[in-house]
Amino acid sequence: MLKLISWNVNGLRACCDKGFREEFARLDADFFCLQETKMQAGQLDLQFEGYQSYWNYAEKKGYSGTAIFTRHQPLSVAYGIGVEEHDHEGRVITLEMEHFYLITVYVPNSQDGLKRLDYRMTWEDAFLAYLQQLEEKKPVVVCGDLNVAHQEIDLKNPKSNRKNAGFTDEERAKFTRWLNAGFTDTFRYFYPEQKEIYSWWSYRFKAREKNAGWRIDYFVTSASLNEKLVDAKIHTDVYGSDHCPVELVLDL
Repeated sequence: MLKLISWNVNGLRACCDKGFREEFARLDADFFCLQETKMQAGQLDLQFEGYQSYWNYAEKKGYSGTAIFTRHQPLSVAYGIGVEEHDHEGRVITLEMEHFYLITVYVPNSQDGLKRLDYRMTWEDAFLAYLQQLEEKKPVVVCGDLNVAHQEIDLKNPKSNRKNAGFTDEERAKFTRWLNAGFTDTFRYFYPEQKEIYSWWSYRFKAREKNAGWRIDYFVTSASLNEKLVDAKIHTDVYGSDHCPVELVLDL
């Protein structure tokens, strides 16, 4: 069995001041993937016994960034998706393992006023093409902050958010395209009707207290792995960020 955790830490240094190391130990995963580390190399010495770590930093300071801690030695490691336009923000790390690729991703936010929606659409197409290219060789496991709530069941207030970043028709359609291309939203695979389980809550308006959240953090896997899926969880009891960790257990 392999246990995988993904967490948008919204600033790893700040998260470390709010119990990150303790949660890391408690969750006890084979692979621990992070998004929005908001760091540059050398800003934090964070090591865990038995784990190797891989980091992708954004060129812009204090912005974006991803990391993976792993107990298992990868065959190879790649940073970005190999498209110049998209590889300056530290958004993607790919570990090639024996039986699958593990990709951690922090998908660009379309931002207030949908300022970055056009860029996001271009990015989505390039990222899906990248996944499909990998999938020709072996199955893929993608995790991270995908910055989209796919269906109305995936956020507290769908009506009032319909034209907001993360719940536009365009972003949701891109996620549907993933599923149509043969990928599985693992949480929905196990819990197709589960309501009111979210992975992100705004820091404003006491949103977490009221559970007015969004499910925007995912494990998405190649459909060929469906029979290897054991469980998916969302750790709503874990604090330290405005997101909580999500989990996948695979029988590989």
